[in-house]
Amino acid sequence: MADTTAAVAKGVANLSVSASKTKELKGTEKRDTLVEIEKKYQQKWEQEGVFEVDAPSTAEFPLDAITPDELREKHPKFFGTIAYPYMNGRLHAGHAFSFSKIEYHTGFARMQGKRALFPQGYHCTGLPIKASADKLVKEIEMFGQEFERYKEEEVVEGAAPTPAAAPKSKEDLTKFNAKKGKTVAKTGGAKYQFQILKSLGIPVSEIHKFADPQYWLHFFPPECKKDLTNFGARIDWRRQFVTTDANPYYDAFVRWQMNRLLELNKIKFGKRYTIYSIKDGQPCMDHDRSEGEGVLPQEYTALKLKVTEWAPKAAEALKGKLPEGANVYLCPATLRPETMYGQVCCFVGPALKYGVFKASENEYFVITERAAKNMAYQGIFEQEGVIEKAADIVGSDLIGTRVNAPLSVHKEVYVLPMDTVLATKGTGVVTSVPSDSPDDCIMMTDLAKKPEFYGIQKEWAEKEIVSVIKTPTSDLLAPYLVKKLKINSPKDAKQLLEAKELAYKEGFYQGIMNYGDFKGEKVETAKPKVRQQLIDAGDAFAYSEPENKVVSRSGDECSVALMDQWYIDYGEDSWRTVLYDYVENKDGKGINTYYADTQHAFKGVIGWLKQWACARTYGLGSKLPWDPNFLVESLSDSTVYMAYYTVAHWLHRDLFGREKGKGNIGADQMIDEVWDYIFCRTELSDHLVTKSGISKQTLDSMRREFQYFYPLDIRVSGKDLIPNHLTFWLYNHIALFPREYWPKSVRANGHLQLNGEKMSKSTGNFMTLDDVVKKYGADAARVALADAGDGISDSNFVEDVADNTILRFYTNKEWIEETLKDESLRTGELNSFQDALFDNEMNALVNEARKHYEETSYKLALKAAHYDFLNARDMYREACAAAGIPLHKDLVTKYTRLQALIITPIAPHWADYVWQECLGEPKSIQFALWPEVPAANPALTAARDYVRTTSSAINSAEAAQLKKMAKGRQSDFDPKKPKKLTIFATENFPTWQAKYIDLLSEVWDAATGAQKIDDKELNGRIAKMGEMKKAMPFVQALKKRLKDGEPAEQILSRKLSFDEKATLLAMIPGLKRTAGLESVQVVLVEEGSKTGKDLTNGGAEIEVTAPMAEAALPGQPSFFFTNV
Repeated sequence: MADTTAAVAKGVANLSVSASKTKELKGTEKRDTLVEIEKKYQQKWEQEGVFEVDAPSTAEFPLDAITPDELREKHPKFFGTIAYPYMNGRLHAGHAFSFSKIEYHTGFARMQGKRALFPQGYHCTGLPIKASADKLVKEIEMFGQEFERYKEEEVVEGAAPTPAAAPKSKEDLTKFNAKKGKTVAKTGGAKYQFQILKSLGIPVSEIHKFADPQYWLHFFPPECKKDLTNFGARIDWRRQFVTTDANPYYDAFVRWQMNRLLELNKIKFGKRYTIYSIKDGQPCMDHDRSEGEGVLPQEYTALKLKVTEWAPKAAEALKGKLPEGANVYLCPATLRPETMYGQVCCFVGPALKYGVFKASENEYFVITERAAKNMAYQGIFEQEGVIEKAADIVGSDLIGTRVNAPLSVHKEVYVLPMDTVLATKGTGVVTSVPSDSPDDCIMMTDLAKKPEFYGIQKEWAEKEIVSVIKTPTSDLLAPYLVKKLKINSPKDAKQLLEAKELAYKEGFYQGIMNYGDFKGEKVETAKPKVRQQLIDAGDAFAYSEPENKVVSRSGDECSVALMDQWYIDYGEDSWRTVLYDYVENKDGKGINTYYADTQHAFKGVIGWLKQWACARTYGLGSKLPWDPNFLVESLSDSTVYMAYYTVAHWLHRDLFGREKGKGNIGADQMIDEVWDYIFCRTELSDHLVTKSGISKQTLDSMRREFQYFYPLDIRVSGKDLIPNHLTFWLYNHIALFPREYWPKSVRANGHLQLNGEKMSKSTGNFMTLDDVVKKYGADAARVALADAGDGISDSNFVEDVADNTILRFYTNKEWIEETLKDESLRTGELNSFQDALFDNEMNALVNEARKHYEETSYKLALKAAHYDFLNARDMYREACAAAGIPLHKDLVTKYTRLQALIITPIAPHWADYVWQECLGEPKSIQFALWPEVPAANPALTAARDYVRTTSSAINSAEAAQLKKMAKGRQSDFDPKKPKKLTIFATENFPTWQAKYIDLLSEVWDAATGAQKIDDKELNGRIAKMGEMKKAMPFVQALKKRLKDGEPAEQILSRKLSFDEKATLLAMIPGLKRTAGLESVQVVLVEEGSKTGKDLTNGGAEIEVTAPMAEAALPGQPSFFFTNV
């Protein structure tokens, strides 16, 4: 198998994306140089085992001699994971985005002196691989081993394309949905399985091997490892594994998990509604779906409206097709059984096709075919799974039929037409309650107005509307809303949608029953009572269907079945309460979700998530220990495997557990009691040592690995896994592990766009991780992923960022190599301007980058550690060149060291090259610690900001002066002639500002560095003092300086924290060069004076005539251009 796998891998390696919309590179020499460096260091890291991390040994620290907390205090650790990818294809850029978050975190954790563990496994459980392999078997039968009989135009039944997911009208943060079907996203809409595999670059001659589902497990995991290695991932590959019983150690782990959940009464057996594939003959869980991930069963109350008199056309259509004396019912499905007292008619879609289906010996239901498919597996029909249709009938033939309406004040009502009735929702039959449904209200009005148009008798639509529910707004809420929102027709869809939402919310949450046995009770209390009353009387039954369309990986549109099955009882009150409190994290001891939207999403899911089927009969996986006819489904065997990572290398050396690991343990020795001990659920006994045959030393060593690395510090995943996997992950940890081992944080990402558009193979806007790394190299790809964004909103991978990064890294490498060898560099003391400002800015950026890394804000960390750091160096070079002095050798070396160190988490290859080959460090930068630098000097930071803002202001001032000249307001300055710039500076604030300084002194708390009052109150007080227009910018500028760390006593005493005069004089050489100036004059002026001191001429007194001199403020000079 290894040879054939290698052959296929070679085909994949030669894959190029066809019809691509991605960027085309014009030159690759610089990229190739950087990639050569990356390959060199990847090989060194692997050879040196750089990322292989172990807990401190029990020989060094005996297990009982030190607590886990004490051990982690001595030897800090970090443990992070990503949801392991499913092995039915290559990793794409979206996977890389999630991986990058753990990558950066792991890299930074290493620099904090932590033993940082990032392991990786491969998910193979479930339906997708088996279904794909089975499809391939059929396609080989149809088209031949190499698909030579396939013709492009052929469409063969049984090998239909997988449909794309229908778009949702809006996103609810509590129920995230993927924005595209996963299958479509991966395949680009290919019709057949062999085409999907071909699109992955697999040679046609090799595709037939994938008809064996086990072949997928041998092929894709090595590809995944190769892609991540080429990406520079800091993964401890000793701990890799595949799921399913293909790995007997992991199989034993899953058996332990399920056994313990059963013992804890978290797994139960009984009848429950579940999404079901008739074709596959089993439940269809989220990971088994090509469309409809996250969709749950929606339970209705189906009413039995007995036919008392058929309409003539219906009687004719059904003549001789039903047994004599049979009871026939129209069966509308409703979510509001409490309103049934107000039924006035029954709606059908005139153009819809209905069937008359046998429910029992003497009962028949008029419903749609789709509804019958659902009912057939819910114990509603006489024979389970048998759909017996007695007749077909169109909706228009049913109009005028008279039916009995259970509970209604009107004992009999008529069947009437409604064009908006859907065959894809409910049973295709709708009962009408115009008192509480705006849709029904306007439809009944329209029917009564135009009976001839609808082909009905007017009196059929004129039943009295009674008040069923009383709300604060009205006793007849629907008619009220129809009138208020000016709804005039059933076609006023927008207003009707609004009215429907208003009516339901107010009716359910604020309504009081105004009719029936439960009159006076709240609607939310009465609703289940009315429902049960209908069911007990035989006038209704429970009915369920998928809340939205669901399609299985085998292409089957799913229904809902009521099945005896094993399920995990998520949502059980006590369990849910513990989890909710943990996520809410009010005491700061719960889980960190980083973003409020993520926490909100988890809380929403915890509110609605209920029982989850944990077993199925088809696919790949581990057998349910107590019922081996079932397999553990894919979202139930992947909840606590992070614990398995801690000991995987002790158990096996290969993916499949065929070679024993460092513990020399057989899979059969990993009995449940061993896992209990490793995971700190029980204590060691001689009996366990004897029973398992595993030595005490080995058992203790494995327990140490778990105790040390657990709890998990961070888990990263896409936000679309919050409604299932991520919430299951938390539930299971709470059930199975002691409190101190529950996860510490979770980071949910948004989806990744490519160049501002949705990634899609069908449009050509798609890249695999392999594509990205081959095109741009690992470090440039990693920079672009960091730049793509953070948080739960969608992010954007921009190829231009990756492309430009290649140039920046290459030219910076060249500059570093050349400059470190430059013998003309200055030595000795640093000067007080160029050197001091650059040195201080480097310190500031190192500390800023650290703060952003700690907050996992990688886009901002990248800005500080890469873009701003590079800009600081460039400004230093320009300032020194303008002053005619060489760079300082110590600062060039410091820059090189710091730049390599602070970019290491994001771009480790480039950093390691600079570290070892430019700076001559003996060990990899992967072992280096974060640099310790002094805190930034606020005075130097203020001076640096002053230099930047003043330089920018000079450019703006020249443009403004030219604009005035163009309007004829000035004619003595020609920008084409030699230019002179006069800078006016002052040491004193204008007298009008004193009262605002006093106000700010009053409201600013120097001890805490914050205002004592909010901005709204402060702004109100400023407004009352007059001069709002000029006072607000002045106060805002002072507040910014305070928040940036300048000493409050200096600012509020109206002093700058730096010497403005000296700074301006030092800037002159640079200004001359950058602004093309012949001469620069700095003049110190005072308010109201017509003279000033020429600082560029020893402080000589000169006459000041330029009006803009009066605009100068301390820290905000003014400017005037003339010709010389």
